[in-house]
Amino acid sequence: MNSLHRSLFAPGIAGRAVLVWLVCWSFAGISAFAFTANDANTIFNSYAKAFYSLNGTNGYFKSDQAGGMADFWEQAEEIECVIDAYEWKSNADYKVMTVNLLNGFEASHGTNWSANEFNDDCLWACIAFARGYVIAGEPRFRDIARWNFDMVFARAWDTRLGGGLYWKTDNRSKNACVNGPGGIAAYLLSQICKDDNYLTKAGSIFDWERSVLFNPDTGAVSDGIGINGRVHSWASTYNQGTFIGLANFLGKTNDAMLAANYTRSQLARSGILPQYGIAGNNSGFNAIFFRWMARFMEDRGLQTTYQSWLQDNANAAWNVRRTTDGLSWCQWQEPTPAVTNLHSWDCIASLEALQVVPPTQAAPADSTTPAIKIMRNP
Repeated sequence: MNSLHRSLFAPGIAGRAVLVWLVCWSFAGISAFAFTANDANTIFNSYAKAFYSLNGTNGYFKSDQAGGMADFWEQAEEIECVIDAYEWKSNADYKVMTVNLLNGFEASHGTNWSANEFNDDCLWACIAFARGYVIAGEPRFRDIARWNFDMVFARAWDTRLGGGLYWKTDNRSKNACVNGPGGIAAYLLSQICKDDNYLTKAGSIFDWERSVLFNPDTGAVSDGIGINGRVHSWASTYNQGTFIGLANFLGKTNDAMLAANYTRSQLARSGILPQYGIAGNNSGFNAIFFRWMARFMEDRGLQTTYQSWLQDNANAAWNVRRTTDGLSWCQWQEPTPAVTNLHSWDCIASLEALQVVPPTQAAPADSTTPAIKIMRNP
C-alpha cells in the first residue's frame, strides 16, 4: 500500500437501524432485497464493462471510468477478485480473464519487482501470480511469484523485534499489512512448489504476527509496530482478513474465529463493515476481508455462525448500486452517486462480496462451494 494506514471510518447507522434499512428502504428505483446468483453475474459484468481493458492477450483494470491504470497493489488485488470469481463460480471466461490480467501485469511491471519499496505490494502480486498458477497451470506465473517472494523475504525479514517483515525498504516498522499477505504467499508457495521451507516461513510469520500484533483476548490485529517498540493498535478489515486467511491455512481455527468475531462485534457494530471512504488507499479493504473470511467459513463449515452476517453485507453492497451502469461503491450505507466517476478500487469490495458469499436464496448453508484448490491444515 502506498500510503500510511488511516482510519477513515465514517459513522454509519447505529444498532439495528441498518437491518431495518435493508428491509424497508428504497432509492433510485431499487428496492432493498437479497441478491441472487444472477445478480452476482450482473455485478461482475458491470464491473468488467466499466473497468476492464484488453489489448491482445494483455489485460488490466483502469484506475477509474475515465481511464488510466490501477496502481500496482490495487491491480494485484483486483486480479485476485477475478480469481475468486472463477474459483467460486467456475466460469471459464474468468479463467481466461485471469491469464490476460497476469500477462498485462507482467507487461506493465516486469518480473522483478525489487524497485517497489513497498514489500506488501510485492507480496500481494506474489499471491495473485501463485493463485493464477493454480487455476491456469502456467509455470511462468509460479516462478514469478517464487522469485519475488524470495526477494522480499531476503530484504524484509530480520530478527529485530523478534522477527517479522518490514512494511517498506526503509525498515522503520513491521506491519500486519505485510506479514499477513507474506504468510499467505509463503503458504501458497509451499503447496505449488512442494517445498516445506515455505511452510516453515509461513509458520514463522504467523507466530510473529500473533505474538506481537494479535490480541488473544479480543481478536484484534494491531496495525504495526515501530522499530522503537511502539505498537499502533488501529485495527482494519484488511489486517483482520489476512490474519484469518493465514490462520485458516495453518489450522489455527480458534485464532481465526477470534479475529472474525472481533471484526463482527467491533468493526461492524451496525452489522455492516466500516466505510473507508472513496478514491483512497483504503477503499478496497473490505474486499480483502471478504475473500479470506468467506474461505475460512467454507473450509471450516461455519456457515451457521457467519453466513447470514456476510449475506447482510453482500445484500447491502448490492442494494446501493446505481441503475445507470450497475456499479456499487464501497459506502454501503449510502446509495452510489449517479454522476460520480467511480474508481475501480472503490467498487471492488461490492464485486468481491457477491462473488464469494452464497446468495440467500441459493443452495442450503452447508452445501459445498468451489474453493481454492490448495490444501490447508486440519
